[in-house]
Amino acid sequence: MPAPLLLPPDEFAHEHPLLVEIAWEVCNQVGGIYTVIRSKVPAMMERWDEDYCLVGPYFPNQAAAEFEPADTLDPDDPCAKAVLALRARGVEIHYGTWLVTGSPRVVLINPYSAWNDRNEIRARLWEDHGIPSPDGDNLVDQVQAFGHLLTLYLTALEEAKAPQRRLILHFHEWMVGMPIPALRKRGTAAAIIFTTHATMLGRYLAMNDAAFYDHLTQVDWLKEARHFAIECQVRTERAAAHGAHVFSTVSEVTVRECIYLLDRIPDIVLPNGLNIQRFTALHEFQNLHLRYKEKIHQFVMAHFFQSYPFDLDKTLYFFTSGRYEYQNKGFDLTLEALARLNYRMQQAGVETTVIMFFVTKAPVKSVNPDVLHSRAVMEEIRESVEAITKEVGEKLFYAAASSTDFRLPNLNEFVDDYWKLRYRRTLTSWKTHRLPPVVTHNLVKEDDPILNYLRSANLVNHAHDRVKVVYHPDFISPTSPLFGLEYGQFVRGCHLGIFPSYYEPWGYTPLECIARGVPTVTSDLAGFGDYVMQHVEDHDAKGTYVVNRRDRSFDQSAQQLADMLFDFIQQTRRERITQRNRVEGSSEMFDWKNLRQHYDRAAALALEAAGR
Repeated sequence: MPAPLLLPPDEFAHEHPLLVEIAWEVCNQVGGIYTVIRSKVPAMMERWDEDYCLVGPYFPNQAAAEFEPADTLDPDDPCAKAVLALRARGVEIHYGTWLVTGSPRVVLINPYSAWNDRNEIRARLWEDHGIPSPDGDNLVDQVQAFGHLLTLYLTALEEAKAPQRRLILHFHEWMVGMPIPALRKRGTAAAIIFTTHATMLGRYLAMNDAAFYDHLTQVDWLKEARHFAIECQVRTERAAAHGAHVFSTVSEVTVRECIYLLDRIPDIVLPNGLNIQRFTALHEFQNLHLRYKEKIHQFVMAHFFQSYPFDLDKTLYFFTSGRYEYQNKGFDLTLEALARLNYRMQQAGVETTVIMFFVTKAPVKSVNPDVLHSRAVMEEIRESVEAITKEVGEKLFYAAASSTDFRLPNLNEFVDDYWKLRYRRTLTSWKTHRLPPVVTHNLVKEDDPILNYLRSANLVNHAHDRVKVVYHPDFISPTSPLFGLEYGQFVRGCHLGIFPSYYEPWGYTPLECIARGVPTVTSDLAGFGDYVMQHVEDHDAKGTYVVNRRDRSFDQSAQQLADMLFDFIQQTRRERITQRNRVEGSSEMFDWKNLRQHYDRAAALALEAAGR
C-alpha cells in the first residue's frame, strides 16, 4: 500500500514553489492522458496560478489548434528565460498559452531539433543508465530526442529561477521520463514526481495472458520486456520510477502491478477526475438527453427501418467505446452478456428493443456505401414528408376557414399527385428484405474479433432479436455523415454505458458517462470501478454498476453483467429519469476541484523527500 501522507497539502503554499508538469500529451491529443492533463488544468490554475507551467513536445499539426505562441517573452519569467537559453543553442522551442480553460503557460519542444544527435543520445543512455535503444522505432526515437532536449530545458530552468525558489517537476509516463535519471545523476535540487498511468509491460501482458492477474507475482520483467520488444520502454519506465522522489499511479488496481513489474511501491495514488458541469435545474440535463437521443433516433431509423420497424419509444441505447483491445476493454465479456440478454428477453417476451453501439477505432477502407445510401434516402423521405405536411397544412387551413362543414376533410385530396408519386417511389426504392448491417464501415480485415463473435452467436440484427448491434469502427464526431454528433453529445443521448474492463488502470469512459448524467457499468479490475466500490455508498442505486471480475470466471462475470442489463431494461421511464438524477448528483465527487488535493499532496511530499 502507498506510504501515508506526512504533510497537509498547503504547507508549502507560502513558499511559491514552481510546479512544472510534463507530458507527451500536452497540446498533443494521442491518448487518455491528454484528457487527464487538459481537464485538470482549470483546477491546477486555481491553486497554482503563475506558479504552474506545462511542457510537452511540439508537433505543428497537433499544436496548431490548441497553442497560442506568446508575442514577447518576459525575462523575469524563469520558464521564458530558459526558453531563450535553449533558443540561443539552436533548439526549436515554443512558449505561449494552451487554449483551454485556465489558459496555462506552455513550453513545447520540437524533438526533431535533436534528430541528428540520436546516435550520441543512444550511446549516453546505454553508458549512463543501461537503457538500450531499438532500431527503426520512430516513437522511441522521438521520445529520446525529446528527452535529451527536455533535460537541457529543465537544467536551464533550474539556473533561471531564483536560487531560493523550489522547483517541482511532475512527469507523466515513460515517454517523458527519460530526464529523471539524468537529472538525479547531475544532483538536481528539484523535487521529482513520476506517475505511471499504466505500466508498459502490464498492458502487453494483459492483452496476451487471460490469467494476467494470477501470474503477476511470477513475471520475469526483463524476459517479458525482451519478448515483446519493449525493453527500452520498460527500462526507461523503471529508471524514472526509481529515480523520482515520489512515485505515483492512478488507482489501487495498478499499485500491485507497479510493485511486481517496476519493483517500487507507489508513494501515493492520484485518481483521475473531470470538469463536472452541474446544472441549476435538473430538467436541463434531461432536456439535453432528449435532444441528443432524437439525433440517435434519426440514425437508427435510417439504419434499421429500411429492413423493418420497431417502437422507438420502447428502445434503449447502450454503448461501449475505447481503444480496440478486445479482451482488455471487456468487449468479449460485453458481447457474451448481450447474447445472453437477447435470449432472456426473447424468452420473457419483453417488448423493449436494445440497440448496442460498439464505438472503437479499427482500420477501415470507407463508410459502407449501403449505410450512407440508406441515410441519404431517408433524408429524401423526410423532405417529401415535410413538403407534403406544409402543403396539407396550408390547404387545410384555407378549407377550415372557408367551410361551413365542421367535419375533417379527406386530407389525401390536399396532396398533389407529384408528391404522392414521389413519396411512393422513394419508399419503394428504400425498403429492403436484407438484414440491417452490423458494421457501419468496410473493414480492412474481415477477420475481426467483434464480427467473428456476432456471427458465431447469430446476433446479426434479425427482426426477432431484442438486442441489435451497431459496430462503428471509428470515432464519433460532428463531421461524421452518420451521426453528426460530438462524442459527448452521443453519450448524453444514450441510456447506459458498458465498460467491464479486464485491464484498465483507471478508465475515463465510465467517468465521462457519470459526468453527463448517464448510468454506467464498470468492473472491479478497472481503477475507476475499484475507486467507486471503496468510496461510493450504494453505487448501484446511483447508476454505477460494478461487474466483479476479480477472482471470478469469465462465465460468472458474463452472467452477472447479463443480469444487470436485464434488470436495467425492466426499469420504467420514470425510474430511469430518477436514476439519471442520482447519477448527476453523484458526479461532483469526481470533479477535479475535489480530486486535485491528491496532486497537491504529492507535490508537498516530493518537496519533503527532496529536502527543504
